[in-house]
Amino acid sequence: QRQLVESGGGLVQPGGSLRLSCAASGFTLDYYRIGWFRQAPGKEREKVSCIGISDGSTYYANSVKGRFTVSRDNAKTTVYLQMNSLKPEDTAVYYCAVDFTIAIGTMIPCPSEYHYWGQGTQVTVSS
Repeated sequence: QRQLVESGGGLVQPGGSLRLSCAASGFTLDYYRIGWFRQAPGKEREKVSCIGISDGSTYYANSVKGRFTVSRDNAKTTVYLQMNSLKPEDTAVYYCAVDFTIAIGTMIPCPSEYHYWGQGTQVTVSS
């Protein structure tokens, strides 16, 4: 059974850091693309970052560029989102999603659609 499980969320003060994990179960991420999204109460879902597992290509929304870093582990089973210099406006439920289309060396980190989503992890930035 394929699953994506996010973890690492929590409460942090402004200026602090968190590292979110997106762990794949039942499959490896070798040739797929992973996206990180977030949704705050009353707001639309926002694409935060993407990574192409095979080529390491990345994308960041302007709102997080320079503060967030997406990466993958060598086993290609987990994707991370390192979040630094967190702001109250980063407060949201964060989701990861996978596009199961084989993407080898495309250098296009964000696909047009995602096929499977995790359950989300809450990030709250507050003093």
